[in-house]
Amino acid sequence: MGGSSVTRGHGVLEPLLAKLRAKKANALIPELARAGRILDVGCGSFPFFLSGTRFSEKFGLDKMVDPAAPGLPAGLQLRQFEVYEAPALPFADNFFDVVTMLAVFEHIRVDRLTWLITEIHRVLKPGGVYVMTTPSGWTGPILTGLKIAGLVSKEEIDEHEDSYSAKKVRAIMAHTPFQPANVRIGYFELGMNLWMQARKA
Repeated sequence: MGGSSVTRGHGVLEPLLAKLRAKKANALIPELARAGRILDVGCGSFPFFLSGTRFSEKFGLDKMVDPAAPGLPAGLQLRQFEVYEAPALPFADNFFDVVTMLAVFEHIRVDRLTWLITEIHRVLKPGGVYVMTTPSGWTGPILTGLKIAGLVSKEEIDEHEDSYSAKKVRAIMAHTPFQPANVRIGYFELGMNLWMQARKA
């Protein structure tokens, strides 16, 4: 895969979809937080979102990323990370102003997802924000059709562990330290994708 790919595999629509996710995530990030640190969990082999967002310090984690790969943008602090093997996120408590997880939620088993969100809460500063996007639960047949047509990455779609509605996301968040009153959920891209912004108290 080339260094500029936004996802594993190939899909004609993947660059556009990555841009739309990035636009939504950036809209959910408080402007004042940009003077601090951001972590993108599941940044991909090429950190598309991090390379285009403004922050004083930018960190990324992914099992596929190679921090020494040629062609990566300067100023990024990238680490390989396997969510099913790591005992913890490799950062101190209260370290980040923002943590993002774009089109990653659906790739992680629910039992490990609760652990990961709890870890995200730990590394966020008080008042820090966790932003995520995931396909809406009803889009499964559409994504399968797009995969068959070569419009989205087969590799990515085949790795989906689950699909989510707002109700289902709230049920998962209820098992994490985030307070329900500090969790906002909505939809974008004609309801085909779901976004969440959760603030640490």
